[in-house]
Amino acid sequence: MQLRNYMPKTLFARMLAIILVPMLLVQCITVLIFYERHWDSVTRHMAYSLSGEISYIVSQAGSTPTMEDIPALQMLAGRYFGFSVLFTPDAILPPENPDIDRSFYAYIALSETLNNRIDFPWSADLTTDEDLISVDIQLGTGVLRIYAGRKRLFSSTSWTFLGWTIGSSLILFCIALLFLQGQVRPIRQLANAARQLGLGRQTDDWQLSGAREVRLAGRAFQSMRHRINRQLTERTSMLAGVSHDLRTPLTRMRLQLAMMTRTVDVDALENDVVELESMIDGYLAFARGEGEEHAVSASLDDMLILMVSGYQKSNPGHVTLTMPDNPLPLFPIRAVAMRRALDNLIANAVRYAYKSEVGVKFKNDVVNIFVDDDGPGIEPELREQALRPFVRLEASRNRGTGGTGLGLAIAADIIAGHGGELILDASPQGGLRVHVKLPV
Repeated sequence: MQLRNYMPKTLFARMLAIILVPMLLVQCITVLIFYERHWDSVTRHMAYSLSGEISYIVSQAGSTPTMEDIPALQMLAGRYFGFSVLFTPDAILPPENPDIDRSFYAYIALSETLNNRIDFPWSADLTTDEDLISVDIQLGTGVLRIYAGRKRLFSSTSWTFLGWTIGSSLILFCIALLFLQGQVRPIRQLANAARQLGLGRQTDDWQLSGAREVRLAGRAFQSMRHRINRQLTERTSMLAGVSHDLRTPLTRMRLQLAMMTRTVDVDALENDVVELESMIDGYLAFARGEGEEHAVSASLDDMLILMVSGYQKSNPGHVTLTMPDNPLPLFPIRAVAMRRALDNLIANAVRYAYKSEVGVKFKNDVVNIFVDDDGPGIEPELREQALRPFVRLEASRNRGTGGTGLGLAIAADIIAGHGGELILDASPQGGLRVHVKLPV
């Protein structure tokens, strides 16, 4: 069990915890120390004062008061102490009610002072009435009951202090919340823009704000994004220009070959020209892996169904498709580039195997596409090499089968441009499994 498992996951929550936890600890310590000392001192003083006044009333009543003595006693208690006095002659103090709570601090403090000041049996009720407390004293001729206001024993300043402490904490919390939102917002914008760039999606410039360090990081990110886009554009333009320049002499060569007498050498030279054109097309396709195509919100359902159905028509029974029960979610993709990548993967499976299967699963916001076949497969030590551009694995996929060694490289490049990952593994069917992960 590690502490980080219980820590907040987001920057906003962690910054809020950094401010809130020490503030709450200070408030709690302050409340506990003040509350305990205040409650102890104030309650003891109030209990001491109240018990002294009750003791004085009892001393004035004497140990054997009569009904004739009660009016004067009531006038004295009401005028000077604000008490109400009731005398019940020949009564006996009832036993203590077990349902009344006598464990709270005010009762304990009052009990200690009354036991020190009064020599008669007594009982007190501090909870039945919301406004009054009553104390019954057993005298020789009856029971004397004294009513006093609850404020004579319970201080309201404690609750005032607690309310002020909680209220000030809430005010500070709201101020910290507003401040943190303003500080975290530019960081969240930067994180979202970096994620979009990592997923190969278009990102727009935004107004830099926040602290100096955040603005500096945002400015550096925008400069990096512009450099990356410029590099991709220049790479595509350069390859397009090279391709155009090379096609011109190749076209002249094909025209000259077409006018020459057909011989074995002429046919071989023409095959070389065709292969060179194919290689140029492959290089240009690889350079366009990122491409200038804009991403649009789309789903892979229809794309995969159309592609597999096309292969099923040309290779009946060789390709199957397994789709999830629920439709795949919509997310930004470059449809033309993605179609090229998936077509390369399925075409390889069809070309090198007798049976192939395309399966799709959606889990944890990731679309997983599996292309399995029963072909020769690729040895584990050669799988990483197979994803490199211009590499052909002679053992199982040589030039005699066609291609320039760019199919998997183009597919991996396009999928990486969408923020995904292409993994080569062993297939349950005995051949190669190509696993494509695409984050939504």
